[in-house]
Amino acid sequence: MTTGFTIWFTGLSGAGKTTVSRLVEKELRARDCKVEVLDGDVVRENLSKGLGFSKEDRDTNIRRIGFVCEILTRNDVVAIAAAISPYRAIRDENRARVGGRFVEVYCACPLDVLAERDVKGLYKKAMRGEIKNFTGVDDPYEAPENPEVVIESDKETPEQSAAKVIAKLEELGYISNHTI
Repeated sequence: MTTGFTIWFTGLSGAGKTTVSRLVEKELRARDCKVEVLDGDVVRENLSKGLGFSKEDRDTNIRRIGFVCEILTRNDVVAIAAAISPYRAIRDENRARVGGRFVEVYCACPLDVLAERDVKGLYKKAMRGEIKNFTGVDDPYEAPENPEVVIESDKETPEQSAAKVIAKLEELGYISNHTI
């Protein structure tokens, strides 16, 4: 039986958090782990409905995700959070809350690549000033200083990125070592 832990995917919108977290979820389930994914968009709709995008509201949203991760981890579930979580201090607070069984995955991708990928055109609208407080454009995103894993979604396939996460989980002894 796997002891619970949290995998925290952070990065700008469109950087691959949801895509890679779903691949990691699939692999962990194949290894008989109990897994729950807390996707930022889904959490905002269900757990944090009514919150805006001020710094205070963003912090509240990410603290709520951290609280759920703490409960899941404590109950031997693998909690996967996939949320922009733009502020380092709140991510660090959640790391401490979970009690050390926390793997931070930074989904890195250059802004120009994200803008090109963005089918909704949100980055381009934000860059033209049509959307205010857009993380990474006119609202800050504080990249992790020492994440356990860095994935570069502009250089790796989602499968390669997921394999890096799984390899780190094996290295840390959170899951047993076997080929994906």
